[in-house]
Amino acid sequence: MKPYIVKNFKRPSPQIINKFKEFDVSTVYEAQGKIGLMEYGLMPLIKGKMICGPAVTVICHSGDNLMIHAALEVCQPGDILVITTIGESVSGMIGELMVRAMMEQDVQGVIINAGIRDAEQIRKLGFPIWSKVIYSEGTTKIKGGLVNTPAICRGTEVCPGDLIMADDDGVVVVKSDYLEKVSHQSEKRVLDEEITRNRIVNGEFTLDIFNLRSAMIKENVVYYENQVEAEKEMKKVEL
Repeated sequence: MKPYIVKNFKRPSPQIINKFKEFDVSTVYEAQGKIGLMEYGLMPLIKGKMICGPAVTVICHSGDNLMIHAALEVCQPGDILVITTIGESVSGMIGELMVRAMMEQDVQGVIINAGIRDAEQIRKLGFPIWSKVIYSEGTTKIKGGLVNTPAICRGTEVCPGDLIMADDDGVVVVKSDYLEKVSHQSEKRVLDEEITRNRIVNGEFTLDIFNLRSAMIKENVVYYENQVEAEKEMKKVEL
């Protein structure tokens, strides 16, 4: 692999980013057809945080964070660093000092499929990070990698300029070519959920709201008045 850095790429407009900030990860994931969600395993360092912005991708060697330092030179305010490694890594690839450097560049947050350290200091800084582990093991800074190329993070492809959203529910990627479409679909889902919410408040059962009774019938789910009746019928089946 020849190491290189791509300095410039097209970012989503501030208007579309602000629109997506009205939604949450689960809404966007469902609205775009249940795709783009990173695999389970990335946890927020600070609960209750939400980030939404363009991806700057970084591919490092396992246990080496040289390219994260290099990526800071090409970050713009509001960017989100999406970091993965060649080979599994649990090393503390990011610590307090690097976070301070990111904050100076107005980086919005980090998604990293590896470890971080200095967790308590970073929490005090209020900087949003989603990581695989928290682990004190240090890194080298000697191996070249890639910045702003297509990357796979937790099973999901991320390209520079794709929209990244992260909250307590996980991390979702919206491809840059589909931002307008997914925005409209997400808005529709929010409106549909408000209608559903009102139906629940008015006393309707979710079995009816979501048309689930046919699934109950298909699965031959039987209602009994009490446990005695149920046990009696089960004994008949056993005989």
